[in-house]
Amino acid sequence: MNFTELGLIKEMQKAVDKMGFVSTTTVQENVIPVMREGRDVVGLAPTGSGKTFAFGIPLVESIDKDLREVQAVILCPTRELVMQIEVELKKLTEFVEGLRFASIYGGQNFQRQLYSMRKKPQIIIGTTGRVMDHLRRRTLDLTFARTVVLDEADEMLNMGFRDDIDTIME
Repeated sequence: MNFTELGLIKEMQKAVDKMGFVSTTTVQENVIPVMREGRDVVGLAPTGSGKTFAFGIPLVESIDKDLREVQAVILCPTRELVMQIEVELKKLTEFVEGLRFASIYGGQNFQRQLYSMRKKPQIIIGTTGRVMDHLRRRTLDLTFARTVVLDEADEMLNMGFRDDIDTIME
């Protein structure tokens, strides 16, 4: 399937075209329509198969850009993955106006993260531990969050983050 057949918003199609992508991958073709319907999805695909765009495209489409509240959280097991997803989402949303996201993870200056949070991001990309830290400090409000992506969920469960994931989901 071609990306043009997905009916992307024009700004996202422009970004996909700029990156040189024409055809969707199997995971994108299967995940994007299901997420657009608001249904839960479990996807398993190898590294480099386009998983970030598979969840990123419908996630970005679902954001109310006029609502300056966190509407989605992407949880990751490592800061490296947080940074990787941030880079990919920046490319994907290069032409999308009014969308803000913040990355929060351990090893990064907490004050810098607070500054990002004050800009009222609609999407948070973070490690489980740092998201929990912000929740405990009441510097992160997930009242309006409707979507949670567990990227590399198997790794997070293997690392013992089940209780933290459950707390964040509540």
